[in-house]
Amino acid sequence: MATNGEELSLGGSDVEFLDLQEKCQILSNADPTQVYSEACLKRLLKAFESSESAFSALLKTQKWRREYGVETLSQNEQVMQEIGSRKALLLRQRDFKGRPILYISAKRHNANERDIEVLTKFIVHMLETSVKRCDESVIDNLCIVFDMRDFTMANMDYQFVKNLIWLLSKHYPERLGVCLIINAPRVFHGCWTVIKPWLHEVTASKVLFVNDELSLCEYLNPDFLPTDD
Repeated sequence: MATNGEELSLGGSDVEFLDLQEKCQILSNADPTQVYSEACLKRLLKAFESSESAFSALLKTQKWRREYGVETLSQNEQVMQEIGSRKALLLRQRDFKGRPILYISAKRHNANERDIEVLTKFIVHMLETSVKRCDESVIDNLCIVFDMRDFTMANMDYQFVKNLIWLLSKHYPERLGVCLIINAPRVFHGCWTVIKPWLHEVTASKVLFVNDELSLCEYLNPDFLPTDD
């Protein structure tokens, strides 16, 4: 009877967590390389709400990772060329909550000259590198900074944005802590009205326009950001 009492005292989220944990343990028993931390399971449940949906999403992500060759992207010559472009940089410093900072310079991207498949592989590589820098004992999500300085419509790549949203929602759930959009010109605000409806309302609430250095200081030290041309 004591056991039943303990089970009855569990909240719905606790039951879902234990169920997901049990499912993942079966995977780990079959393949010891598949080990999932408590933080990972909590992210999945927060994103997908039920243990069934979370486990299904996990299996889909594992299949995607194998087929996409996520672990070998660092050996891809085209991805390495994109790294050399400095479009996206994983900064050495962290934001004030301890999150890794992934810095993206919009002006270095030309939507008319890119290969979307290569670009998507590149951003997957950058996300992978960034999440590996997370200290889950402190915080398990990222600070992504989009620097819109000198932005023009030639830099606007809606397909890339859609791909990034898909990656974050399907394969890197709850990894976005905050997205800071800095130095945004007036023209980009029109682009944002197109992009915002594509986002879940929770994700949209994490996207913040930061209009001055003083406001940026609430999140990170502005001196951390690249100052090249």
